[in-house]
Amino acid sequence: MPAMHFHVCWPDGSTEACYSPSTVIGEYLTAGEIYSLTEFTRRCSSALNEASQRVEQKYGFACSSAMDQLTRINEKSALYQGRQDAKVSVTAIAPVGPLP
Repeated sequence: MPAMHFHVCWPDGSTEACYSPSTVIGEYLTAGEIYSLTEFTRRCSSALNEASQRVEQKYGFACSSAMDQLTRINEKSALYQGRQDAKVSVTAIAPVGPLP
């Protein structure tokens, strides 16, 4: 299963490389798009849950890395709750490459 990184820029300008164990992330997020915080977290939740289910169908167990990533996204998103202008941009989506 091809794992993917999706790179995001948070409302405070910080950036993060996030992990998806499946290409399904590309069905929920688009590189170059800007999402409201609520929409971003909703899409990530759907995508990472679906990715984990795909892993479970293939290997017989859910993907804890996908659920860990979703937890980190939800924790980071909580920092900006209540800010009407909170936007998250997806700067890139790319396959996870080999380590140098």
